[in-house]
Amino acid sequence: MSSTILLKSATIVNEGQQVVADILIKNGIIEKISSQIEQIENAKVYDLEGKFVLPGCIDDQVHFREPGLIHKADIASESKAAVAGGITSYMEMPNTIPNALTQELLEDKYQIAARSSIANYSFFMGASNDNIEEVLKTNGKNVCGVKIFMGSSTGNMLVDREKSLEDLFGKVPPLIIATHCEDEGTIRANIEKYRAIYGENIPIELHPIIRSEEACYLSSSLAVRLAKKYNTRLHILHISTEKELSLFDNSIPLEKKLITAEACVHHLWFSDEDYKTKGNYIKWNPAVKKASDRDAIFQAVLDNRIDVIATDHAPHTIEEKEQSYFKAPSGGPLVQHALQAMLQKMNQGLISIEKIVEKMAHNPAILFQIEKRGFIKEGYFADLVVIDKKPTTVSKSNILYKCGWSPFEGVTFNYSIDKTFVNGNLVYAENKIVEGVFGARLTFNR
Repeated sequence: MSSTILLKSATIVNEGQQVVADILIKNGIIEKISSQIEQIENAKVYDLEGKFVLPGCIDDQVHFREPGLIHKADIASESKAAVAGGITSYMEMPNTIPNALTQELLEDKYQIAARSSIANYSFFMGASNDNIEEVLKTNGKNVCGVKIFMGSSTGNMLVDREKSLEDLFGKVPPLIIATHCEDEGTIRANIEKYRAIYGENIPIELHPIIRSEEACYLSSSLAVRLAKKYNTRLHILHISTEKELSLFDNSIPLEKKLITAEACVHHLWFSDEDYKTKGNYIKWNPAVKKASDRDAIFQAVLDNRIDVIATDHAPHTIEEKEQSYFKAPSGGPLVQHALQAMLQKMNQGLISIEKIVEKMAHNPAILFQIEKRGFIKEGYFADLVVIDKKPTTVSKSNILYKCGWSPFEGVTFNYSIDKTFVNGNLVYAENKIVEGVFGARLTFNR
């Protein structure tokens, strides 16, 4: 693979602007950005006239299922899907089997990724009710953060003891704590209420009623109270309700925020009306809720109460998803189509491409203090995605997820991913993965 690459006449989208320029990449690093760069001997040249070049997306919440659940997905398969979707870096969650609750088990995941991930990677350290000593060993220079499930989801990592939460929020700073916030007591009460009416055959339409707005708000507000009490760096994942938006502030620059929030693509795209046709295929925790929640979350993305857009990519097999309500697991695959879905919203006039880049590349890099990624700048790693205005329809024939399905099947997106570069290496082009290159472990300025 050429160590020198020249991208010509690209429409670069970066830091709120669009500029037509050339980009020179040497040994994986952006060496020069200029209106005109002369041909360099032995450089591989790509003419990108009329195409957008964005910094590669950074997804701060994925579940790639390895180790222990590789019948659903694995790091190799899902990282390929990620780069095919323009995601060049990801942060993966600890509820694999075994759960990443010790430094040794966490390091095992890094070793798997080093030999199989085509995208750049980091892994969250997992928290439980009783592993605070292991959590405190986490090195913030090369681990993205600590994940606390303040509501059970897929896996068994619920942290529900008051003392455990106080310990974690009080002792973990300056590490970032990322939380899944749903109040378990509220959910259990709702389950018993509807089980008494429907038995085991609860309609999927009741999912957002069971995993309710109140369950989300009770847990999110508790996390915010703890973060304020201990001056903790808190990042609340996958906001799903309008009510929770009152917890977040847009009057502070992101660099100075101690409490931040994430929106996921499915909560920006689907609503409870879609359960009729999608059923368990849009069963997520937290649940997809009302159209008014979706629209309010979208507005919060635009006005900066919500800081990043991510996926919560969490694949399950078709057979698992087609079971009854209680047996069908929550989660779905999203990394291959997240950027295209947001570009579709741009096509509808709902968001600018500059704002998409801010929320999917710049802000994750700022929020997690990632070294030299998330921007198109000289001296930064060449993690880039080339976008072409060419329609593509999602179908089983072009899905790269190991699970073989997508909630977007049948959707035609107006924009396609033309090429993806990771650390200056071409890893996706002409609708194909370029085999034989691997991503790098993310590092952090902490």
